[in-house]
Amino acid sequence: MSPALAHVAAAPAQSTQVFILANGTTALPTGAAGDLSADAQAYVSAALADDQKLVHLNHFSHQHYFVVLAKKPTPEQVAEALRRNGHALHGQLKKEKTAEVFIHNLSETPDAALLLAEGLALTAYQFEGYKTDEKSRKPAALTKISIVGDAATPAALTALDGLLQGVILARNLVNAPLNKLNALQLAENIAAAGDEAGFTTDILDLPKIEALRMGGLLAVNLGSPEPPTFSILEWKPEGAQNAKPYVLVGKGVVFDTGGLSLKPTPNSMDMMKCDMAGGAAVAGTLYALAKNKVPLHVIGLVPATDNRPGGLAYAPGDVITMHSGLTVEVKNTDAEGRLLLADALSFAKKYDPELVIDLATLTGAAVRALGTEASAVMGTAAPATLAELTAAGYRVHERLVEFPLWDEYADHIKSDIADLSNLGKGEAGQISAAKFLERFAEGYPWIHLDIAGPAFLTAPENYRGKGGTGMGVRLLYEFLTGFVR
Repeated sequence: MSPALAHVAAAPAQSTQVFILANGTTALPTGAAGDLSADAQAYVSAALADDQKLVHLNHFSHQHYFVVLAKKPTPEQVAEALRRNGHALHGQLKKEKTAEVFIHNLSETPDAALLLAEGLALTAYQFEGYKTDEKSRKPAALTKISIVGDAATPAALTALDGLLQGVILARNLVNAPLNKLNALQLAENIAAAGDEAGFTTDILDLPKIEALRMGGLLAVNLGSPEPPTFSILEWKPEGAQNAKPYVLVGKGVVFDTGGLSLKPTPNSMDMMKCDMAGGAAVAGTLYALAKNKVPLHVIGLVPATDNRPGGLAYAPGDVITMHSGLTVEVKNTDAEGRLLLADALSFAKKYDPELVIDLATLTGAAVRALGTEASAVMGTAAPATLAELTAAGYRVHERLVEFPLWDEYADHIKSDIADLSNLGKGEAGQISAAKFLERFAEGYPWIHLDIAGPAFLTAPENYRGKGGTGMGVRLLYEFLTGFVR
């Protein structure tokens, strides 16, 4: 859950309020003084003059907070500082058990209140979980964030609320364990979210997947006692501004043991419920777009299964025939995500898309290269398109680093007996994985996002929290809405 967002004309007396002040403020401005006593005003002004960036005034029955904008070289960095101010503010509000907070923007940054509210709301997110004791199930005290007056328009606040609900959907899906969210349950949860937000979901079952000859998805599923699914999400409003759809593809491996190539690294399997974070991001993005009635035609594809070593599990050395007709030699069953994605990318061609973007927790190589601070991006889309996506990443602080897809990297995935190998060399693993996908993303512009680092955090980190972060939802929403005229 996360606090509700609201717009109000004025804050009531004796309510907890937050005032955002311009950088360099050294004395309490008139608009923030309100009914403060002279002593209280003097205390706050002295703190501001002392260069304090978050000043807390405790009235016991209610609180006042004063947030000073950080001095940063770019607007994107100012925006991120405000989100992190929201995170810091949440710690204070939680300590005071505040139920509702009212935000005033007295700075010259027009969207400062929205950015602060964004960081505050994302920090306040709690995964409901499965604990049974009364204390653990008690909801958080903070239930409402209200923005006052012209600090933000009601429409902008509604749009932010829809976006945050999409992020929360993605986080909830990633945080659910396998025994609560198998491939079928993932598809059903996405369909339920679609019914709520307004997008449609068509769930392809095993017979339909077999009829489509999706050899990659079927192979990965062989070791599982549960069938795969292939979900087709579609948001197509009347008056959509794009003649050809944008297609988003998300990896939906609901749990990854590595298959017969069992994960060798200690503890590396423990968090593999997060291996469907790409599919969760696609669902969250479609949810936000539909909830906010964004006039774009967008399709989401989520191939889903778990990857286990049981039953008739596919084995190293197997050769499988993909949806596209290409053959793949399996050299490692832990390189399974690219097999699901390859079938989905091939399937995407039927839509004659304007652009296809896939998201996947695909490689440890991306994590080793970038940590949790950024995602790897590669693709065949025009440089201008990649630049626009990268710029969107900076605006929402879901940053991307581009890696090359030079022809020489195709040598990394050569096979002696099939068209391709599903495993590259020991180095440049994030690139060879993308190079593999490139062979199936033909006939349209394509971008690949390896989100393995930032999609799931094992320790709390500012407003991204712990566990599923919802990585990709805010990025794709920011990027796609940029096409709305």
